[in-house]
Amino acid sequence: MMNIRPVVAEHITRYGEIYAEAFSGEPWNDPWKPEDAAIHVRELLETKTAYGLEYVEDGRVVGFLVGTSMLFHYGRTFEINDLAVEPASQGRGIAHQLLERCKHDMKERGIVGIHLITGADSFLPEFYARHGFKRETEVILMGMEL
Repeated sequence: MMNIRPVVAEHITRYGEIYAEAFSGEPWNDPWKPEDAAIHVRELLETKTAYGLEYVEDGRVVGFLVGTSMLFHYGRTFEINDLAVEPASQGRGIAHQLLERCKHDMKERGIVGIHLITGADSFLPEFYARHGFKRETEVILMGMEL
């Protein structure tokens, strides 16, 4: 049985496991510990405007999407902070289904746009382009180390 449903606090440890496993591999290669990833997800979900979905297969969570919304002068936008599928379940359309459900839900809520940040030098920009995302031309991501 396959099912998409809202995220629940009881599954934060599982989300942390999925996140650490997914983001420790290609294309990110980030050395996440599951307990730190769970804190990361918990902090996002504690935000007032948090939204999330989990993908359950045979009673087991195998993927999730979480993000937050923010009001701007032109309307409320949603940022996908994390979309992760356990590596053993990747390539079967789970991320696609989570994205499509998210887009549907955001449209229903009156959200005017969805944004995300992803790695430029990987297959991910092409994946997101297939789902209607495009590279921004009016804004850039800037950062600094402290």
